[in-house]
Amino acid sequence: MTGKQFTSVWTREPRPARSPGRSRDEIVRAAVELLDAEGLDGLSMRKLGAKLGSGATSLYWYVANKDELLELVYDEFWSGMTMPDPAEASWRHAVGAFARGLRQLILRHPWSVGLIGRTPALGPNAMGITDSLRRAFKLAGFAGLEIDYANTALTAYVFGMTIPEVAWNQAVAEHSFDRASMVEAVATAAADYPELAKVIQEAEHADPLAVREMAFSFGLASMLDGLEARLVT
Repeated sequence: MTGKQFTSVWTREPRPARSPGRSRDEIVRAAVELLDAEGLDGLSMRKLGAKLGSGATSLYWYVANKDELLELVYDEFWSGMTMPDPAEASWRHAVGAFARGLRQLILRHPWSVGLIGRTPALGPNAMGITDSLRRAFKLAGFAGLEIDYANTALTAYVFGMTIPEVAWNQAVAEHSFDRASMVEAVATAAADYPELAKVIQEAEHADPLAVREMAFSFGLASMLDGLEARLVT
């Protein structure tokens, strides 16, 4: 038995524009603007067509369906990633810049969380940054499959730290939580755990954004320390 044939918008040449000023790139840029404003649930071919001043039907000349549009949008997301040339910077500097850049990119475009792991990353921007990251690990001294294992470990760390942060930011924005009441609720829940209660009290006046940044940096340094340790064993 054979499964459904896998297809991708990146496996064929883009169709030429049907009208002056209209192109696939223009459609993708408009889709990103719509996603930034309304999130994944707010993106539809009808809304996109209206934003572009054309009917949804005309968009299907450029993309076969919404899934293909999301493939294009996902690669546009990756176009926002840059990192130092692995041949000109230390591998820790290059890899660290990748990790910090990816976190900021996800926070800037929270809708990307819904595409990570779900939408194929086969476009030139995604492939290019992946190749650069692999080269950084190869120049560090990793070889064979360990290059990909290191790559996976790093991106999993970034996703694991950032995706819950996006979810919390969205929850706070959606419910308009008052910070003081949140701190009070957590302190009440931790009343029977003196060490936790002390930490919560100490963090009451801390800048949450700065705390998250420091937590991410600490974890990233620890991750890179662990990867570096594998190179000397």
